[in-house]
Amino acid sequence: MLFTKRRGQGDFSSIGLNRPERGTIIAKGVEMVYQSGQRRFQALEEVDWEINCGDIQILMGPSGSGKTTLLSILAGLLTPTAGEVYLLGEEITKMSRSKLARFRRQNIGFIFQNFNLFPALTAAENVEVVLNIKGIRGRKARYQAQVLLEQVGLGFQVNQKPADLSGGQKQRVAIARALAGNPQIIMADEPTAALDSHSGHTVIELLRRLAKEGGCTVLMVTHDPRIIDVADRVAYLEDGVLRDGTTLR
Repeated sequence: MLFTKRRGQGDFSSIGLNRPERGTIIAKGVEMVYQSGQRRFQALEEVDWEINCGDIQILMGPSGSGKTTLLSILAGLLTPTAGEVYLLGEEITKMSRSKLARFRRQNIGFIFQNFNLFPALTAAENVEVVLNIKGIRGRKARYQAQVLLEQVGLGFQVNQKPADLSGGQKQRVAIARALAGNPQIIMADEPTAALDSHSGHTVIELLRRLAKEGGCTVLMVTHDPRIIDVADRVAYLEDGVLRDGTTLR
């Protein structure tokens, strides 16, 4: 059992995250081409990229540069036109649809820009839904949801619905939900876009602690320059071309 003891806020050791091998995320020659009639648009051009375990990697670039497309390919949500993607040593671009779905459920947690919480469910129930999908149900799911929400600082809001939570609190629920099932990789698409400065800083600091204390790899797509100082590396994507190599730590 992963959750054997209640821990203090901000202690991720009870989540059960294991530090994977070097090269958590590897993209080799990834291209994405969209065809509409006679029109051909190349969204990504021969992207080569490696993101190591425990890193906080930020991907920046102007709107329409291909950031979300690249994130979706690395998460196995889109199939590239060409190239290979390896997650935790597994080549996901050759997986069957069913195997890939199982792999994502087991290893990847997603954080969305607009939270994507179920409005009719409480904070705890929003986390329990994901645990149920991963085969954890009943009392065990309720306990794990409670522990995860405590670890993101929402121990007293577990029974509140999204309408009763602030933007920062909703994003913390989204982070707790992303942690459900012990993923080794967290992928976040504009996680601070809907938040004010204070809430955004709190959420990003939480993700930083998750990576550094829990050994989880965090990949964030963002326009927000305020969060660059928490990253280990920053990469830039423009017109489908990736420029990597800015190491901040």
